Amino acid sequence: MPDAAYPSKRSIALVGLMGAGKTSVGRRLARRLALPFADADAEIEAAAGLSIAEIFERFGEAHFRDGERRVIARLIEGPRQVIATGGGAFMNEETRSLILARCTTIWLDGDVETLAARVGRRGHRPLLKDREPHVLLAALAEARNPLYALAHFTVRGDTGTHGQTVDHILDVLGAA
Repeated sequence: MPDAAYPSKRSIALVGLMGAGKTSVGRRLARRLALPFADADAEIEAAAGLSIAEIFERFGEAHFRDGERRVIARLIEGPRQVIATGGGAFMNEETRSLILARCTTIWLDGDVETLAARVGRRGHRPLLKDREPHVLLAALAEARNPLYALAHFTVRGDTGTHGQTVDHILDVLGAA
């Protein structure tokens, strides 16, 4: 059974663009591995007492990224768990180094068309405010994909159901 075959003591961090399924897949993966799940964005909101959109609006992206770095460091120092990171978290060199050193990192890669369709259905993402999802995601993919590619493993997050993506992750982890 692949769920039991994954012996690592490390947390699993999911990285990738918005819409790749990090939160949805992460929840399912955590259940399959009988691990706690943490969504870094939700943890940031809880710590700040504000939504991510409010943090961006009041304090700017740099302030948000600093809080994100601190929250992810705290999550990594905690018990083994599945962590869904924010799409930009892996761009911060300090955060990326910490995640790569202390977690098993999975890049949920996805086609820009599919991701744009997913994020276009919800309006809560501050980077999308007054922007066309496809144009923004294409630019983000160009800038971020080379860094996401540093993850320990890459799994397509856009080629099936979230359950199938979890199966692919478990296959990759079981083969590691």
